[in-house]
Amino acid sequence: MDARFAPQQAHHAGLAWGRTPPLVPRDPWFPSAPHDAAARVRLFCLPFAGGGASIYRTWGAELAPSVAMCPIQLPGREERLAERPYTDLHTLAEHLAERLRPYTHRPFALFGHSMGALLAFEVARSLRRQASQGPVMLFLSAHRAAHLPLRRQPFVHLPTPAFLQGVRALGGTPSAVFEHPDLLALTLPALRADFTACDTYCFVPEAPLDCPLMLYAGCQDTEATPEEVAAWSVHTTQSASLRVFPGQHFFLRSDRDQLLRVIATALASLVAA
Repeated sequence: MDARFAPQQAHHAGLAWGRTPPLVPRDPWFPSAPHDAAARVRLFCLPFAGGGASIYRTWGAELAPSVAMCPIQLPGREERLAERPYTDLHTLAEHLAERLRPYTHRPFALFGHSMGALLAFEVARSLRRQASQGPVMLFLSAHRAAHLPLRRQPFVHLPTPAFLQGVRALGGTPSAVFEHPDLLALTLPALRADFTACDTYCFVPEAPLDCPLMLYAGCQDTEATPEEVAAWSVHTTQSASLRVFPGQHFFLRSDRDQLLRVIATALASLVAA
C-alpha cells in the first residue's frame, strides 16, 4: 500500500557540494568507514532502541556505488559497550550533530528506524542550529511524528520484569537476549537508556526543515500507526512521501528487501538530480 502526500522531489542541487576527506575509520561513532571515492551521497543510519550499527551491516552491498553507507554506533552497545549510553535525546542529538559536522560538506541523508527516526529528526534540527549544512533527504521509519504524544504507558519507571515484557512485545530484540541472563545484563543498560530518552522526549516547536521526508510505516504497527507516521509531513517545507509496508513495528527486518529497494530508488533520484 502506498500513499503519497506530494510528488517526490530531489530539490537539493547541492550534490555538487565540495568534497571532504573520508570518514576516519577509528572514530567510534562511525565503525565502518566505507571507501566512497565514487559516492555522490552518504547515508547515515541510526538504530532503534537497544540496537547497534550492525543492523545495517549488509545494507551497503545492496545500494548503488554512488551511495556511501555509514551506520552510526551510539555509546553503550556492541564495541562501545563500556561507554555510558545517553538518557536524554536532545543531548544525544546535539553531540551527534557535532560529530557529523565535518562530513556535511558533501551531500548526505539520514535514515532512522523507531528511536533512530526521532533522533535523525533532532540531529537535522541541531545541525541547522549549528549553522551546518543539513541532509538532502530524511528517512523516518516506524516512529510517530515528533509533536504527537506517546500513547502507550512509558517504560521509563517500570520494574525490570515489566520493562522487559514491554520491550519484548515490540519484537525488535532477539529472543536469545531474554533467554540468556549474561547477554541480557549486557544489553539492559542501553535498552533502559534508550527508552528513557524516547519516553521523556519533549518536542520543542521550530520552523519546518527544508528537505524532503521519506516516511515508512508498518500497516500492523501498534507502536507507530501509518497515520502517526504520516503526521511528520508538517515538519518540512518540501515533499513528504509515505510508504506503508505489510509488517509490524520491525518491518525493517520482515520487509527488509522491499524497504531497501524503496530507499535505493529515493537515493537514486537524488544522485540523478
